[in-house]
Amino acid sequence: MRKIDESRVAKISNTRYREYYHIQTPGGWLNDPNGFCFFKGYYHVFYQYHPYSAEWGPMHWGHVRSKDLVHWENLPVALVPGDPEDTGGCFSGSAIVKDNRLYLIYTGHHYYEDGDQEHFWENQNVAYSDDGIHFTKYDHNPIIEAPTDNSQDFRDPKVWQHGDQYYLILGSRAQETNRARILLYQSDDLLHWQYKGPVAESTNNQLEGSMWECPDFFRLNGQDIIACSPMGIQPQRHRFLNLNQSTAFIGHFDYQQAQFIHNDLHLLDYGHNFYAPQSFLTPDGRQIQFGWFSSFDQAMPEQADGWAGALTLPRELILHDDQVGTIPAQETELLRVGEVINTTKIINRSHQFTVPDPQHTEWDLTFDLPDYGGQVSWQLANSDHALIAFNYDQGSGEVTVHQHNQETDRYASIGHPTQLQVRIFVDTSSVEIFVNNGAATFTERYYTNDQTLINTIDTSKPITTTIKAYNLGMKG
Repeated sequence: MRKIDESRVAKISNTRYREYYHIQTPGGWLNDPNGFCFFKGYYHVFYQYHPYSAEWGPMHWGHVRSKDLVHWENLPVALVPGDPEDTGGCFSGSAIVKDNRLYLIYTGHHYYEDGDQEHFWENQNVAYSDDGIHFTKYDHNPIIEAPTDNSQDFRDPKVWQHGDQYYLILGSRAQETNRARILLYQSDDLLHWQYKGPVAESTNNQLEGSMWECPDFFRLNGQDIIACSPMGIQPQRHRFLNLNQSTAFIGHFDYQQAQFIHNDLHLLDYGHNFYAPQSFLTPDGRQIQFGWFSSFDQAMPEQADGWAGALTLPRELILHDDQVGTIPAQETELLRVGEVINTTKIINRSHQFTVPDPQHTEWDLTFDLPDYGGQVSWQLANSDHALIAFNYDQGSGEVTVHQHNQETDRYASIGHPTQLQVRIFVDTSSVEIFVNNGAATFTERYYTNDQTLINTIDTSKPITTTIKAYNLGMKG
């Protein structure tokens, strides 16, 4: 197995934006999460990684593991590109355990020799490990090559077992129609795969996208779900406002007919900075997801410090009103190192709250809203402006989240509940907002060098509010 050149690994020059409790690189670039699994007593998370700079580059697989989903140990890089099966990069994929061996199935990326980074081809490969740390690429890679009717987009395998067979789906774009589609393959040994054809395809590129990256398959409450990250969806008023989206279809997977019958796609996260989520089934039966704090068309100030990107907190996937929602994984409570506020009071207009470490705090807010009809808000601000601002208008039933330096806000309709519950996780340069136990989630980045931050709760008229706040850190 190839190894990285440690002498060239990017060094962190400033920790001003470094997260306290999120997965991030030891230096260099991070994007999509990959290969989640539980193997030999550890949770494993891999991620797209360029170790030699804080810019996107030839993708490696970074690797961390944990006993509890929140305290992570950095491990050696799992996959290094440059072999014939992955000359241009080890792109995204997934993991599965078979016969006490951990298998990674990933996309090999290749460039044509014309200097055009948008002219490429892709195939699928296997690597395996018996200790969960050191990986060997399969001697007979690639295991899957693109069908003849496919465009150059052919990536991000998600593998699972059903009965005594293994299945994987891939993100694909049809060559003739230029439409997004999900392709299905079947195997009995993870090494030899039979092509079963497309199981889902976009009908309108403007409404559904022209490429579905990073597909994920899982079941919740007896329902089959394919999540994916569409490229090219046009904004629709307050929906699909990011450059690329993270969405899910709920339906029924017909293994006999190789079809996925599904409803319309819906957003998995409504914030500015969420992309390429993947999930896995824990030993106790929860479907846990991580996503990438995406940037796309926005600056990432941490790049000047030798690193870029982070993964979200672990989130449990649930069904909420016939849509896929997320709640913080129960393990996030292990991050609490002290309760700093616990009070119930009537809040009228604006009220500032002081906590000892405003950049590393969890806020649990409950607003009682019977016959309220007004607005409630929370914001994190520095001395000049709001960095992140959350607002709920009971009259319209809409949540709005504002991020400083973003041209547009983000929105989610949650209806007219009589009680609003909001959990907010603030880290050094990120905020994650969970609304009413799966009704909506917002993932946000922010940047400030101002150490005097202000937390404010505002109401348009008097309202009974329960406020709890916890200091967060990495103490066991």
